[in-house]
Amino acid sequence: MIPRSYLAAVAALALVVALGSGPAHAENGQRPPVKVDPSIASDWLLQLSPGSGAVADYRKPHQARNGVVYSSGDPGFPITMDPRASGVLLAAPPQPRPARAAELPPPPAPKASRAPAQAQVREAALAPTQPAKKGRGIDPAFLPQTIDYQGGEAPGTIIIDTEAKYLYHVLEDGKARRYGVGVGKPGFEWAGTHKVSAKREWPDWRPPAQMIAREKKKGRILPAMMKGGENNPLGARAMYLGSTLYRIHGTNQPWTIGKAMSSGCIRMRNEDVTELYSTVDVGTKVIVR
Repeated sequence: MIPRSYLAAVAALALVVALGSGPAHAENGQRPPVKVDPSIASDWLLQLSPGSGAVADYRKPHQARNGVVYSSGDPGFPITMDPRASGVLLAAPPQPRPARAAELPPPPAPKASRAPAQAQVREAALAPTQPAKKGRGIDPAFLPQTIDYQGGEAPGTIIIDTEAKYLYHVLEDGKARRYGVGVGKPGFEWAGTHKVSAKREWPDWRPPAQMIAREKKKGRILPAMMKGGENNPLGARAMYLGSTLYRIHGTNQPWTIGKAMSSGCIRMRNEDVTELYSTVDVGTKVIVR
């Protein structure tokens, strides 16, 4: 004896096949909705497997807002079971015609980039830097100048006026190149005549023992040696004076030019000492007044 549930399943399957192959009766291309007996529809649909072939490309159910949706894989012919309905409604809602290329809306205009243009980047890079903080600028009077000079010293001689805080490099034809300098603070002044005994580019700094001890009392520990570089107190160039501990050198504190703040050495801006260094030979006479 054939089970009643088997006969019901065969009948439902025949109905679905007939529905898929029958002609459409609606003018708009929709297939007419068909009610399936709720006593068999739910059990039968749930027993279908994706590969049964009863419904093309049938997939497992997934949740939807109004109930459980059983999709055939064809967006034009979904199978929907609404728990509020008395049965299962099979329908093929009309699908919009794909728009032609001429009907497509124009693409949105690209948003303006917030990144600055390349020219603006270059201008920003070439823009002057911010002015020095208050108390850290250099008086323009201490910038290099070529001046008339009638001191009587031979061309090539270096004269340092510690009171006016100027260094003069005597040139030919009654001229001199004048630079602003930093000099020894009170208690560290000195005067004398020496010769340039050595020249060094980006020199290492070895603070003397007296300086190390003096700074230690202030709570500042100095290294025994610091390699040359931008942070080195001797700056870009150094010209050593005789056998003394004094030098004409650059500085990592250019705002001290024109002031008495050193331990006796003659400080210059790095760009200025580099210029002077290129025109001075070992053996050059240096007069400190």
